[in-house]
Amino acid sequence: MSHSCSLPPAPNRQQALTRGKDIKLLLLDVDGVLTDGNLLYTGSSEESKSFHTQDGFGIRLMHEAGIDVGVITARKSKVVQRRAAELKMRYIYQGTANKNSAFTEIISDSGLQPFEVAYMGDDWLDLALLQQVGLAVTPANGVIEVKEIAHYVTKRKGGHGAVRECCDLILEARNLLTDLLQKYKI
Repeated sequence: MSHSCSLPPAPNRQQALTRGKDIKLLLLDVDGVLTDGNLLYTGSSEESKSFHTQDGFGIRLMHEAGIDVGVITARKSKVVQRRAAELKMRYIYQGTANKNSAFTEIISDSGLQPFEVAYMGDDWLDLALLQQVGLAVTPANGVIEVKEIAHYVTKRKGGHGAVRECCDLILEARNLLTDLLQKYKI
């Protein structure tokens, strides 16, 4: 007996590397991508999020390579503002229910074409952007509908190094990863 179960296609690393050659800007969702998606509230109505240091270092490497990074997120959080500022992100869009309008504004401001932008998202709110960019990436914990359209699915989950994996992929595609690594060797 067979039943139709729609499984996402296996991530095509070679296709992702080809698409990554033109990337000049990486945009990220926050919850489920830069974080594990868990929301922790304190008694004083503060919000707490956990960020992976390897993701932060990957973003730093992108800056060293001259590739801009930004976030577009539907939620608004002081913690995200702080982390984005620490990582010197050029674009910080929070509380953005319509991520497409933020994307249009970023494209206009940057002068880039959509094929020069990578976006990493994990849920339905990200579908419109993932369908427009040159490189669409989702973490291992992305929902099935996102995995079906992503050009690449990371091995790692959001909040656990998935952004670093995406950064490394783009840097490799642009033939910059090896030179950057040499800076950190003796």
